[in-house]
Amino acid sequence: MAELREMECVGLQRLLHGGVSGQGGKCLLLDCRPFLAHSAGHIRGALNVRCNTIVRRRAKGSVSLEQILPADDEARARLRSGLYSAVVVYDERSGRAEALREDSTVALVVRALRRDAQHADICLLKGGYERFHSEYPEFCAKTKSPTAASVVATAEYLEHSCSSCGTPQHDQGGPVEILPFLFLGSAHHAARRDMLDALRITALLNVSSDCPNHFEGHFQYKCIPVEDNHKTDISSWFMEAIEYIDAVKACHGRVLVHCQAGISRSATICLAYLIMKKRVKLEEAFEFVKQRRSIISPNFSFMGQLLQFESQVLATSCAAEAASPSGTLRERGKSSSTPTSQFVFSFPVSVAVHSTASSLPYLHSPITTSPTC
Repeated sequence: MAELREMECVGLQRLLHGGVSGQGGKCLLLDCRPFLAHSAGHIRGALNVRCNTIVRRRAKGSVSLEQILPADDEARARLRSGLYSAVVVYDERSGRAEALREDSTVALVVRALRRDAQHADICLLKGGYERFHSEYPEFCAKTKSPTAASVVATAEYLEHSCSSCGTPQHDQGGPVEILPFLFLGSAHHAARRDMLDALRITALLNVSSDCPNHFEGHFQYKCIPVEDNHKTDISSWFMEAIEYIDAVKACHGRVLVHCQAGISRSATICLAYLIMKKRVKLEEAFEFVKQRRSIISPNFSFMGQLLQFESQVLATSCAAEAASPSGTLRERGKSSSTPTSQFVFSFPVSVAVHSTASSLPYLHSPITTSPTC
């Protein structure tokens, strides 16, 4: 790409060492790699741009800041106000700016920055994340292993339990960290106050009609009374669940999302949250959550509803309406006790109703298709 200044890794290292990177500093770092790659490891302070295949197809060579940074209002405002003296973009391993393809994510992001953030000096990090991480790993954030959070929280518990004692697979270990403020687990985990306190959980989202709320005087609770079967309209609760999780996050709290087994209903809510807030495709979100809790398996109808939700969310993002998506996705009033949704979608197959948590099958990823624009 012509006329794009290149920055050596040592130059970025000096900026980071001086503490001037991130949203509040003079330099903004933009990670142009896919969501899963960014989640696995990234340069500290970097924001992950959203430029999935649907956005790219609809953009036709021209994306907006709202599309690539849909959840980062402060960064967009600072860019437009000229408060960043430099913006450093990077992908996995790009060497030189002139070798960038015109349809690459970096090229699309640079064009958006030149159009909407004209006062910033835009630079390409030579060698990308791969080279920077090899030279300066101390400035990179690596994802913890999927079980790291729960290992600390449940060490004492695990000393006195074992799989040979008959503990179901979905109750072994502890809740897993999906995001720093969002955890996924089972009803058994929700009944262990020592576990919840160790993880600094402040709120629980109970995605079931029969799991009790054990510690209502100690934690904040919200219930989504749904069953795990093919007739259930879980998508009509997506926006309410997302808003609840965001409210806990805004108060610097941590929320555990659980159902009976932490396999289908609660996993579906976590997937919907990632699709909505991270603007990623269901396939990416599913792989991200499955890496942390390998037994997740939303029923087939829930997967269909998630695909429909993905289509609505990403289409909204493509139309540059991502800054206020609730207008098109919130389909019912707060007073409704039996919600309905325009996003219900059931695959034309019979899905057995699971009467007990232990009967839930551990299936491989059921994703076989994704919507197109």
